[in-house]
Amino acid sequence: MIAENQNSKVLVFDSGVGGLTVFHALLEQIPGLEVIFVSDNAGFPYGTRTEYSLIGRVHRVLEQLIIKFSPDLVVVACNSASTVALPSLREKYDIPFVGVVPAIKPAAELSESGHIAMLATPATVSRDYTRQLIADFAPDKEVMLLGSTELVELAEDKVRGISPDSDRLKAILEPLLQNPKADQLDTVVLACTHFPLLMDELKAEMPHIKHWVESGAAIARRVSTLLPQQGQAKQGQELTGKSLHQAWLTGDDANINALKAYLVNLNCDHLQIISIDCHD
Repeated sequence: MIAENQNSKVLVFDSGVGGLTVFHALLEQIPGLEVIFVSDNAGFPYGTRTEYSLIGRVHRVLEQLIIKFSPDLVVVACNSASTVALPSLREKYDIPFVGVVPAIKPAAELSESGHIAMLATPATVSRDYTRQLIADFAPDKEVMLLGSTELVELAEDKVRGISPDSDRLKAILEPLLQNPKADQLDTVVLACTHFPLLMDELKAEMPHIKHWVESGAAIARRVSTLLPQQGQAKQGQELTGKSLHQAWLTGDDANINALKAYLVNLNCDHLQIISIDCHD
């Protein structure tokens, strides 16, 4: 049991910077929370891995992170990892795990035309889990699926100060936009935590879309139900003006200074490389 006056510590884990969209949602919705963000950039990307490789990587990295940080809760802020690794993680550890799943259910409830698109990594698009979500929650909807690792790369670059190339983005979205029923789409599911980082660019390419559905806010609400009520920031933070939050990378990053600047805007002035003994 966590003491009422102690801030809960949440570990947000992803292969890249997509988990920062969840990091941001947690800070907005849960005052006083201590958040540790870890990007396993040394193992990036997860969306192209086999299930066996992905489960092994996630377990090996998280084992070391849980020992180091002793979090009260872990958010696996990656759709690809969540759909295959959560059951075994929950079986192994006695702390809560919150994952990310494609937001098919809320999208089906929002859509008025009955035509939905889902943008995800190729791995998430191909999972049986995703097909089952569609069968369970959108059986009467037409769901168009588009898997792309290039969108992930564009989001990674944007956080590091590199503006997304509009021609490249158009080419990525072309299979979706050229669909004969594309003009009937009114709802898009962003089934990768990276993709909300490209929200402005995606809206510019698809201005007719009425509903954009992502998971950050829903994850934050779920986390808030699993932790004691949060108080205000710790006294040390109030006195020093320093952030409670931390960010770590598992590998070197050529644009680490740009990433540090981005994190400062999220009230996080700490970014370091963490040593992870993990070989694929």
